[in-house]
Amino acid sequence: MEQTWDAKQYAERGRFVADLATGVFELLDARAGERILDLGCGDGALTQKIVATGAMVTGFDSSPEMVRAARARGIDARLGNAEELPFAGEFDAVFSNAALHWMKDQDRVLAGVRRALKPGSRFVAEMGGHGNIAAISVALHAVLRPLGVDGDAGQNYFPTEAAYRARLEQAGFEVLQMALIPRLTPLPESGMRGWLQTFRRGLLAQFPERQRESIVDAVVDLLRPALCDEQGNWVGDYVRLRFFAIAV
Repeated sequence: MEQTWDAKQYAERGRFVADLATGVFELLDARAGERILDLGCGDGALTQKIVATGAMVTGFDSSPEMVRAARARGIDARLGNAEELPFAGEFDAVFSNAALHWMKDQDRVLAGVRRALKPGSRFVAEMGGHGNIAAISVALHAVLRPLGVDGDAGQNYFPTEAAYRARLEQAGFEVLQMALIPRLTPLPESGMRGWLQTFRRGLLAQFPERQRESIVDAVVDLLRPALCDEQGNWVGDYVRLRFFAIAV
């Protein structure tokens, strides 16, 4: 199932993804004059912060809608498949936030990242880790399985520390830091309904519009006791995997 994006909707309902990236942004420690690749740059909101450090930043994303939005911010954003990165020895760092878990062939992605980096340069990223959105995925599975769809399977890749460390090392990296970070994440005013309509847009698109609404209603009802408080505030059951690795 291919994920599709609406840049305007993402700006309204998914901005918290970039807003909560302070930790991985600080870990990058971008410096003026460095060449940095922002892999999965989205609409460029976080890319702008890297540019503000004085670094020369290239954004890269597979969504035409997101690339257009990033270019509208003045970002040098390229459209392409992360499994076929066209760079070789060009960058002092590759940065990625909340994007790697959408990519299907992880080994090809990591090989491309390694190829894009100068020897000794760094790969700094945060992605969904093992246990990320577990409750949301179970609720989607419960609602969609009777409709003949295998729930949330195949939407994302959320690895353990050990599994991703092994992939990075196999691709030619030395992992200097890595941690799983549980992070209950407050959702915007649109709540779980908005999250599903934004981050499971591609999954829901295979159903007629009226049926989509009933599916979202059912998932929201299942999740309400676990992820919504008495005042109607929703959280996402996020777990992030953050790492700092060096191309060896």
